[in-house]
Amino acid sequence: MTPLGDYSTIGMHRIPRDGEIVVTQPAFSTLHVTRERGVVKVVLDNPPVNVLSLPMMAELMTLLTSLRDDAAARVVVFESADPEFFIAHVDMTLVDDENAVADPTAGAPEGLNVFQALGEAVRTLPQVTIVKLAGLARGGGAEFVAAADMNFAAIGRAGLGQMEALGGIVPGGGGTQYLLSRTGRNRALEIILGADLFDAETAERYGWINRALPAGEIDAFVDRIARNIADLPDGTIAAVKHALPPQDLAAGMRREHEAWANQFANAPAEKLLRAALAAGAQTPDGERRLEDLLRSIAA
Repeated sequence: MTPLGDYSTIGMHRIPRDGEIVVTQPAFSTLHVTRERGVVKVVLDNPPVNVLSLPMMAELMTLLTSLRDDAAARVVVFESADPEFFIAHVDMTLVDDENAVADPTAGAPEGLNVFQALGEAVRTLPQVTIVKLAGLARGGGAEFVAAADMNFAAIGRAGLGQMEALGGIVPGGGGTQYLLSRTGRNRALEIILGADLFDAETAERYGWINRALPAGEIDAFVDRIARNIADLPDGTIAAVKHALPPQDLAAGMRREHEAWANQFANAPAEKLLRAALAAGAQTPDGERRLEDLLRSIAA
């Protein structure tokens, strides 16, 4: 991020380093960003169900890149403008985007596809990253949650799922590696091959998330922990993250991408995705019952 006196630049705006500010249009169309005393809050807003579209991915990468060199930002909190959906999953309409399907590694760092690159940009950010999960996150959305340093989920409202196997493919945005690291191989296999939606309490028990909290308490809890971390003495966050570096997942990411690419080429994934869209996927009603919808198509 480029310093301009007492200001820093995010998107197309000059933003005061102290006090709360809002990054408004035209900087981002799917993100609302505020900053207060070192805590950057990123609200995801891509109606109707917050799919991880190419514009949202591009805007997230722009924001994460700008934050990487911003010493005034200490904590980044991600949440959703939609109480039902955090990130539904990667946009299924990308199946008809020749550029997205033909070369999913285009523009990504060496050894990563574009979906993995987003997760790794979150996972390796020097700031502390926190996801406040109050709705559903599947596929690429669940991968984004697992990439963050910490994640807290609302009991009775949050849900996590890797449903890719229902389309004959595997998670391709880091999900296999994040789950292996967080939950262990046996539970990762259950999550990926079982392809069910997991509630907050089960996800906590499996180690997928940090903690499941009552829905009425999650806002105050996340605000408090973010504020407490941001207020730590200078250098403390960097020292702790240096002592606890993110695991090197390079080899695993290569295996995951190879498995994803091979299955996508050989499995009836494109046909299933189009059928899912026709059956109501990426609408609020269809997303509430997505696993059942996908199973009915594959039957």
